[in-house]
Amino acid sequence: MNSIPCILIPLLVGLICAVLGYLLGSRFGNSNANGHAALQADLDDCNKKSAQLLADYSDLQASKHSDRIAFFEEATAAALPFSANLALEQYGKKVKQDDLKIVEGIGPKIEELFHNAGIKTWKALSETSVEKCSQILSDAGSRFSMHNPGTWPKQCQMAYEGKWSELKSWQDNMDGGKA
Repeated sequence: MNSIPCILIPLLVGLICAVLGYLLGSRFGNSNANGHAALQADLDDCNKKSAQLLADYSDLQASKHSDRIAFFEEATAAALPFSANLALEQYGKKVKQDDLKIVEGIGPKIEELFHNAGIKTWKALSETSVEKCSQILSDAGSRFSMHNPGTWPKQCQMAYEGKWSELKSWQDNMDGGKA
């Protein structure tokens, strides 16, 4: 009979703990619903901040990419230095950098038209469409509309890139600026 009270003690302690746990859980259980709502609000706030950070990161990546493009363009411009000596070898005369008159079909008056239109460099003319060149000429009057600027951007690209022998060879095979 001694052993029965030893078994009852753990059972009584377990029963008392169960009752106390139930009472405490029911008393503070309602705050758990409030705690859940607070946690959900915190989670929603974190998700909004995360979305904003991702958007900011994308903006930074885009600006970083545009910085790379600008750097590449500057490096490319620096990598294509004008060599008056190479031009002199091909043309037998001194050539000034960004002289649009080097282009077959462009004389002083047409060069002035392009300068007035904001096109003052070989690079700028090489990036101008033939349609835009034609528009500049036709806006200047019938005296200039007879010119065909079909090869002018390509010629300027070769001059800008320093491909003097290629440009000279191509111009030698042209007839008044027409390929």
